[in-house]
Amino acid sequence: MERRDQRPGGEGLRERAFEVVFESDTPAGRAFDTALLVAIFASVVAVLLESVPSFRARWGDALRASEWAFTILFAIEYVLRLAIVRQPLRYATSFFGLVDLLAILPTLVSLLVPGAQSLLVIRVVRLLRVFRVLKLASFTVEAAVLSRALRASRQKITVFIGAILSTVVIAGALMYLVEGDAAGFDSIPRGMYWAIVTLTTVGYGDISPRTPIGQAIASVLMIGGYGVIAVPTGIVSVELANATRAGLSPEACPGCGLEGHDADAGFCKRCGTRL
Repeated sequence: MERRDQRPGGEGLRERAFEVVFESDTPAGRAFDTALLVAIFASVVAVLLESVPSFRARWGDALRASEWAFTILFAIEYVLRLAIVRQPLRYATSFFGLVDLLAILPTLVSLLVPGAQSLLVIRVVRLLRVFRVLKLASFTVEAAVLSRALRASRQKITVFIGAILSTVVIAGALMYLVEGDAAGFDSIPRGMYWAIVTLTTVGYGDISPRTPIGQAIASVLMIGGYGVIAVPTGIVSVELANATRAGLSPEACPGCGLEGHDADAGFCKRCGTRL
């Protein structure tokens, strides 16, 4: 810590501000994150109450004023985060960077599109920061492990979804030819809708096959529905096991604010900044 204080004033101030805003290892950082969580929770409650007619009729002006106050507060915080990190664009395009931005935009959009402020409930996602405030580092690390597993699975999942969509199109076309208007399959898209409902095991029952051939097709799709659940689960489970063995650290990158690096990493895997 003493070496940090000996650095040029601007750089030392940035590092101290980074510890307060992005870390919670110090009393100041913990207090900042706690105050931020209270403000996020209060802003979400204000949005929820503003949607209730009785509260809106009596306290509408006060609730709207609070929405603007919280928006200004979060805008200042967002700009502060961008000013602190060494690579602002990297942080702005990260998960929390986008969430922080979305926590501000709805109020501004509401000036052009009335009612858009209801989207401010996106702020509730920011409450994920509570894991860091409560020093639940294991939760932060596990979230990073899950994120890594999902990224590693995306190509396999994409291929799987492509196969499912092809199956839905074929099944929809077959049901349109086999069942026709009499059973409610008046178009291929309508048949595709039925195939999606059946394949995902939802089974609304608003339309159903009546002919033996249609019922046979439905039976095949129902059995295949178990595979729809099992295949992606297996893919993600394998990648999750691989990511868990790798080991991750909850340390935040001073360049872009990213967490969840390898335990032995010396540089950020996203922006290359030394950790």
